[in-house]
Amino acid sequence: MIDDENLLYDNPLITRYASKSMSKRWGPQRKHETWRKLWLALAEAEFELSLTREDGKTPRITPAALEELKNHLSDIDFAKSAEYEKKFRHDVMAHVHTLADSCPLSRDIIHLGATSCYVTDNTDLILMKESLDAICAKLGKVIIELSGFAKKWKNLPTLGYTHFQPAQLTTVGKRACLWCYDLVLDLEELEHRRDQLVFRGVKGTTGTQASFLTLFHGDHDKVKQLDELIAKKMGFSHLIPVTGQTYTRKIDSQILDAISGLGQSVHKWGTDLRLLAHRQEIDEPFESDQIGSSAMAYKRNPMRSERMCSLGRFVIGLPAMAANTMATQWFERTLDDSAIRRLYLPQSFLAADAILRLANNIVSGLQVNEAVISKSLWDYFPYMITEDVMMTAVSAGGDRQTVHESIRKYSHQVTKKIKEGKANSSELIELLKSDSTFAKVDWDSQLEPLRYVGRAPEQVDEFVQTIIKPIEERYSHLSIQTDKLQV
Repeated sequence: MIDDENLLYDNPLITRYASKSMSKRWGPQRKHETWRKLWLALAEAEFELSLTREDGKTPRITPAALEELKNHLSDIDFAKSAEYEKKFRHDVMAHVHTLADSCPLSRDIIHLGATSCYVTDNTDLILMKESLDAICAKLGKVIIELSGFAKKWKNLPTLGYTHFQPAQLTTVGKRACLWCYDLVLDLEELEHRRDQLVFRGVKGTTGTQASFLTLFHGDHDKVKQLDELIAKKMGFSHLIPVTGQTYTRKIDSQILDAISGLGQSVHKWGTDLRLLAHRQEIDEPFESDQIGSSAMAYKRNPMRSERMCSLGRFVIGLPAMAANTMATQWFERTLDDSAIRRLYLPQSFLAADAILRLANNIVSGLQVNEAVISKSLWDYFPYMITEDVMMTAVSAGGDRQTVHESIRKYSHQVTKKIKEGKANSSELIELLKSDSTFAKVDWDSQLEPLRYVGRAPEQVDEFVQTIIKPIEERYSHLSIQTDKLQV
């Protein structure tokens, strides 16, 4: 028998990738509870500012009505609201009527003076602020873990690559700092967007607050106080200075740009890990029962890094939609932003959360294969040190052109034999050692790979001390849930 639930498409961000906490944050229950909290905050603020009826004396809102609203913040009848929406073709009014059915004493004060964007826009801002808090905390944890990896492996020489061709040496730890610094820049940008986030407040249908000025009998100060009081009740210290009916969609665009930056960084990191996995130098975590391929049983694919790249690519693509939405808003508002924002706002945070779950899982279980790294290094190392060997021999009294010619001749000779499968690069060292031109070279010192990594180990220490330490101070004390990957 076919299960009806499996007939419908589900969003893999929810069922496979994102954490339960982020999924619940953007779910219907939390969204509509927040609407009700905003309606309560509006009514409370109007009560505290002594809103009266038309006679200017009779209180418009009673304590009993407020208490009734407080008692019905969570018990949402979604079936009833769906029926109302089918009738009214308006989701906010559907929930106004649903709440009013539960709160007869409050019926005439729910949504008093407000437009739909009072609950929809302010809720989006609240959820984005909370989501940015969660994303920053998880990213901070990944950065701290990755910097610990960098410090552990700061002295392990490895081939550096330019154009994905062997270049000079670096260290495993120094390379990890490159990944880490990209994430640090993302954290700074996400924190900035979070800290700059402002509340829409109560602005009315075209942003003029005309309805509230009428309610408060022309008292401009009370309308300003109402705006500030509700923002404070909902956890915001700053209000957007001007709006149309909606807050400017520029805010969404800027936030999605910051999330895109995270996607860019993890895609770069994930790609490097995939290339290193191909070289078998560094492996991501691989569980005992994990299957790499349904056909090739021996395979150990870097599926976590591949998934991180895939989700990174998803969030990289989202800002174009937010940018187009912002650019096409007409005057004080148009509704063509509604459907698309229901998609890209939640999904951008769900994807970012999923990315950071993967990143945390990866960084906590990276396996460095020192023997493979050493072998790869020594395949090229004899060639890489030839310039330094030449300068050492010349400093010891050798003729520069004679020394150069010897190195050129031996290098080409060994390369030819390597291509014929008759030698490896270590033969170049043996040929140089046997030549009296290089008799004064201290080969023990010359063949120490750490001699050629420059300031890589010191750069790791300096990076951790100056860049990572402040991040540790902000985030290391936080208890961050790291739930097990679903798949």
